[in-house]
Amino acid sequence: MTQAQQTNPIEQILREHPVMILDGALATELEQHGCDLDDPLWSARVLLENPDVIVQVHADYFRAGADCAITSSYQATVDGFRKRGIGEQAALELIRKTVELAAQARDDVWAEVQSGLVERESSTGQLVEAPSVRSGNVENITDRTGDREADSLRLRPIIAGSVGPYGAYLADGSEYVGHYGVSDETLVEFHRPRMAALLEAGADILAFETIPSLQEAKVLVDLLKEFPHAYAWLSFSLKDGTSISEGTPLEVCAQTFGSEPQIAAIGLNCAPMEVVTEAVGILSSASDKPVIVYPNSGETYDAVTKTWSGQGTCGSMSDASEQWVAAGAKIIGGCCRTTPHQIGALAKKWRR
Repeated sequence: MTQAQQTNPIEQILREHPVMILDGALATELEQHGCDLDDPLWSARVLLENPDVIVQVHADYFRAGADCAITSSYQATVDGFRKRGIGEQAALELIRKTVELAAQARDDVWAEVQSGLVERESSTGQLVEAPSVRSGNVENITDRTGDREADSLRLRPIIAGSVGPYGAYLADGSEYVGHYGVSDETLVEFHRPRMAALLEAGADILAFETIPSLQEAKVLVDLLKEFPHAYAWLSFSLKDGTSISEGTPLEVCAQTFGSEPQIAAIGLNCAPMEVVTEAVGILSSASDKPVIVYPNSGETYDAVTKTWSGQGTCGSMSDASEQWVAAGAKIIGGCCRTTPHQIGALAKKWRR
């Protein structure tokens, strides 16, 4: 996104479609491709070691039908890279690279979609059978009947620059608690360089995601005003279906930011699916902003051991989305442990 752009990209998509489809987990898919994420940098480690895999994972989600890719910058920060001996300028270049990688995947897949449509329309002027543009991990996720028609109605996907919480940099699970014990100024100095780098690199929107506290949300929204032509969504981590991680009621959060013109959507991520419907109902009643939800698979994360346990409920995400939309959700995707398979199912359901 250039600094001259003043169009809300979420608003544009929702004018054409009742539901906007986000991507799913990045880390899970990177691990499936053999990447080792046992590192304080988490998925940002792959930026240093194997960036082509990030492009491949983004492409899988775009081929599944995602309207938006979230960049691999969740844990990519100047402070975090400094601990690895990487200087500020090199760190900022790596953060900008996260946008470039997502854009590369988007442009490659979009060219596939467009060329497929050209081939189908070239002889008769009507849509006809053509070789599938689907490939990679999502080729056989569902019955593809109807996908070509959906492609003909699809808007060019957008790139959201991930701005993870201060707690993600601490790498101790603080993004699920939110009581950092730091000043607003500390948070400002932490977040500002990454936000600037993501926007400079061309992110269409910023994703303030897994935000656990009202304090950090206020800091981010105030910082956004330094970039007056930019938009962001604001997505909280939850304590339960009625409050964010540090305890502030969701209703208060929605009311606090519901009139902020640069906030394009308000919602939740990295939460279990069973609390989503209740949370969406509260958010949609307390604010006119579109509600965004991208929950986890259903497994439980242990921040101490950094492991997942329990059974995922990914297979029910598509069915559960009916309740979320009925409660007021407009933007749906997946967070930890979700896959292109689930995103493909969502896209098929809501683009028929």
